[in-house]
Amino acid sequence: MPIQSLTWTPEQRLRLLDQRTLPHHVQYLECVTYEEVIAAIKSMAVRGAPAIGVAAAFGVVLAAKQGAALETALAALRAARPTAVNLMWALDQMAAVTPRTVTTLLAKAQFLYEDDVRINKAIGEQAQALIPEKAQAIHHCNTGFLATVDYGTALGALRIAHERGKNIHVYLDETRPRLQGASLSAFELKTLGVPHTLIVDSAAAWVMRTRQIDFCIVGCDRVAANGDTANKIGTYALALAAKAHGVPFYVACPISTIDRQTPDGTAIHIEEREAAEVTILAGTRLSPEETPVFNPAFDVTPASLITAIITENGVLRAPFEESMASLV
Repeated sequence: MPIQSLTWTPEQRLRLLDQRTLPHHVQYLECVTYEEVIAAIKSMAVRGAPAIGVAAAFGVVLAAKQGAALETALAALRAARPTAVNLMWALDQMAAVTPRTVTTLLAKAQFLYEDDVRINKAIGEQAQALIPEKAQAIHHCNTGFLATVDYGTALGALRIAHERGKNIHVYLDETRPRLQGASLSAFELKTLGVPHTLIVDSAAAWVMRTRQIDFCIVGCDRVAANGDTANKIGTYALALAAKAHGVPFYVACPISTIDRQTPDGTAIHIEEREAAEVTILAGTRLSPEETPVFNPAFDVTPASLITAIITENGVLRAPFEESMASLV
């Protein structure tokens, strides 16, 4: 893939694709300090749970190169995006490295980088049994090669289906307020040659009713022990619409996203972001000055609305407590 979300350069820097400029410009940031990695994560220059985790791992390497206190760096990186459990998982992996030298930490970060590609391809393979030879799907947010090291989770499964010659058409929710579907997922599917159609988020239920949708598929940032799933805001509404129309609702994610220490969705911390994401679009104000805004970045889809959770090691079905216990 000529476009990559992140790479470690020969100059010992973390090179990040600045996803804020897509689809209009392909440009990169080069991070030489862990503080720059934190800024990139917070600003969503790098985004997507797996990509955030791997970027943070390289952030630990940069902290070691800086001679920074690693416990301080680890704590600061953990706080960058609190909902994404992959971030915590990757940093736990880095914290467990011994001895903590630049060489050993870099080796671990590079392993996580390469393993992400393997895991994503395995998720896509597991999903193929659920994807008919001819299918129309709805996807929310962005979960492809931009949100991971490569391939992706939910979009990665659709990519593999397309590569195998399946007749796949994808309806892409625009995904307000940051429009990851309109800007990033549409960019990815155009790059890959996968047939797709962009819709506004509020059109999804009508599309299900009128366009013979075979399934919905999304990624996620955290799965609780009971199967409740945190994902980009709007996922819950999509799952409700899918339930009402009898459309299967699939969640694709690596096992590292499963947080069995969190009993259910009520215990998942939901990040809230600045009001300007809602009130301003492409530099144009949409609402009166000082309009109150509630802007949660994520919502929680109850396990009862999820048909299956697709992981690299198998497909989980309800009761999720039991299927996760046998797989994780």
